[in-house]
Amino acid sequence: MAPTPPTDAELDTFIRARLASLGIDLDQLPAGTTADPVTGSPGRDSVLASLRSFVRSTVTALAAYQLPAPAGTDPAVAMALSQQPAPMLYPSISTEWRDR
Repeated sequence: MAPTPPTDAELDTFIRARLASLGIDLDQLPAGTTADPVTGSPGRDSVLASLRSFVRSTVTALAAYQLPAPAGTDPAVAMALSQQPAPMLYPSISTEWRDR
């Protein structure tokens, strides 16, 4: 059975929670879809509509992406390889942190 796509209200809750975790409060924007004539800030409803569109289109594609496996890799192993952490630019920093 295919998952049911989220409703606008569910996406609004998800978006507000993710933004709140970053310290962003959408209630600071003017209500409605009209931009604030003084500051130029977009309306809250237009921001949420834009973010809902982004989540519906982009997040699904990003979640389905898999890193390409090296040539000759068994397809059964390729999925597990794509779940490995990315190489670090400075692994010594991570190694030192984990040893403590």
